[in-house]
Amino acid sequence: MNKLEKPMKLIEPEYEEVKFTIPGEPKGKQRPRVVSKGGFARAYTPKETVNYENLVALSYQVQVGEKKIHGPIDATIIAYFSIPNSISNKKKEMLKTETIPHIKKPDIDNIVKAISDGCNKIAFDDDSQIYNLTASKYYSENPRVEVILKTQKET
Repeated sequence: MNKLEKPMKLIEPEYEEVKFTIPGEPKGKQRPRVVSKGGFARAYTPKETVNYENLVALSYQVQVGEKKIHGPIDATIIAYFSIPNSISNKKKEMLKTETIPHIKKPDIDNIVKAISDGCNKIAFDDDSQIYNLTASKYYSENPRVEVILKTQKET
């Protein structure tokens, strides 16, 4: 760069952030079930999945309101699972720090799918708006899922 050129300024976009918490044990999206009746196969979503997706939608509406996010979304989903009763007190104390990864079922992708489907038409128009996703699972005395949705502010 010569002395006459000005350095380029990078303009950092401003972000809007929406946070909400889904209380209780995290649930993963279950596979659709298929039943055959009268020679026709019909697929349906299991009741437990429907109930959890409704809890996700309700949690968003109660904590955030009617605000719908438009545009690309950067999502962070952190699932906290109950500490099992069957482990030693020493290990329980470690798990209470909420830093020990949960590496059992449900799979993280199924948790993400249940939450993103529960947010469809409520928090955003479609989960295809999510362009970046960070998801993790930990143990906690307070089982829940914390969701952070960020998008660029409209100017």
